Amino acid sequence: MEDFNTDPKPGRLILPLVLIGMIATTYTFVRSIEAEPIIAEVAVEESATDEVEAETQDTTTTTTTIPREVLDYIEELISEKATADQLGQKVIETNSRWDNKDITYQEAQEEFKDNITDAEQFTITIAQPGPPDSNTTLLTAHTELMTLANNIYQDTQEVFEGLMASDTGEKRNIALESFNTNIELLKQKIDLIVNSISNS
Repeated sequence: MEDFNTDPKPGRLILPLVLIGMIATTYTFVRSIEAEPIIAEVAVEESATDEVEAETQDTTTTTTTIPREVLDYIEELISEKATADQLGQKVIETNSRWDNKDITYQEAQEEFKDNITDAEQFTITIAQPGPPDSNTTLLTAHTELMTLANNIYQDTQEVFEGLMASDTGEKRNIALESFNTNIELLKQKIDLIVNSISNS
């Protein structure tokens, strides 16, 4: 018995189904590609936000660790360093004027005596108020500063004695070299103390 097919072209129904399937597959594929960057961007933004918050917390912690009395001590040390520098320049200038005969012997004596007075005052100034009593490390370092300041005071006395000596300036020049060395050591010590506090 022979089958009877009323559709003369039975394959034409298959083509629309294939086309619909391809369109659905393409649509699904395109949607999945567009969705991925959005997820990645959200993740990056959250990570960046966490890093900014962490940096903010670190900065806040660092800036609030130094006590007020220690900060006051730093300011005092910076001021004393400037005073030591001025004293050093004054002694060198006095000695240079005497060497160049720009001042008389009596004037040199008076200026060197003034330098002794200034150095004595410097030892008093650097002794007080000092660091907080609770900070033993700073107390030890400050004791070294006071020793250097006292050495500077003694050096100014020896420079004056060198002026009065009967030699041709050798004693005065040795005392002046010691003075310059102690001034530099004191300034370096102040820098070390200030930096150690700032980096702690």
